[in-house]
Amino acid sequence: MNFATFDLNLLRVLDALLSEGSTVKAGERLAMSQSAVSGALSRLRHSLNDPLFIRQGNRLVATDYAIALKNPIQEELERLETILAPPSAFEPRTATGVFRIAGSDFFAELLMPSLGDLLYREAPGLRAQLVDLVPHDYIASLERRNADIALIPDMELPEWVNRAPLFTSPFHVIARAANPGIEGLEAEDMMPVDVFCNLHHVLFSPEGNLAAMGDAALARVGKKRQVAMTVPVFSGVCRAVSESDLIALVPAQLAAKVAADFELAVFKPPMPIDPILIIGIWHKRNDKKPLASWVRGQVIDLMKQLDV
Repeated sequence: MNFATFDLNLLRVLDALLSEGSTVKAGERLAMSQSAVSGALSRLRHSLNDPLFIRQGNRLVATDYAIALKNPIQEELERLETILAPPSAFEPRTATGVFRIAGSDFFAELLMPSLGDLLYREAPGLRAQLVDLVPHDYIASLERRNADIALIPDMELPEWVNRAPLFTSPFHVIARAANPGIEGLEAEDMMPVDVFCNLHHVLFSPEGNLAAMGDAALARVGKKRQVAMTVPVFSGVCRAVSESDLIALVPAQLAAKVAADFELAVFKPPMPIDPILIIGIWHKRNDKKPLASWVRGQVIDLMKQLDV
């Protein structure tokens, strides 16, 4: 390739194609027609001497060479964007743009209302989007969901990911207040282990697993429970408990938030369960992007208020 004559604008097209896997979607992202994107792809193939993408049905599948280019090109484009950005300080009140948060629907209850209020007051031109985590691969949410931050349980992270501890989340038991199985029990007390094990459970599991941390904790004290159903969203867990005689283990912060609206009684679990540390993670390349940095700081501050 002759770099002196290479059109650097083609790198933006390659970046969009690698992210979208479609000439149509890449064109929408870049405000280009599909034919213009196809023409740019043809020039890229000629310049880089590689097919770059193979059509598979309605989707373009990247070659190994193109995949190897994805992160370096994205990083260089963002580095150039930072270099060329105006030197003026970030001004939330006049800023426009989108900030994407990857997380479970737990954060629809515990983050988005307060973040929405904050943005309305301080940065009305910004939009926040809560998107699903990538199943089985939370770190991939930063790339595949184009997330500016992912809110996840603490875990080992690759070198290119930054982290911030947010809050520790213990677990509480929820049951509908009229559940006959909890008659005579005082809310906020510890639920007796026989009641906990005799009542059937709703389990939060996006993957449909029939066991989780609660089952491991019960096993350590020689007990087990009956999981009657799994639900992929916390709102569904709370709804199922509120309209049945099922119970559930949920994060303490969520239980406190929804108990009144769903008419739930909240109890401490009868066995020790290690609390989960929730962290925020983001790609290091976004460290100094003004918009992402500012909103990320607001999200982190709001989340730290949930620590108990």
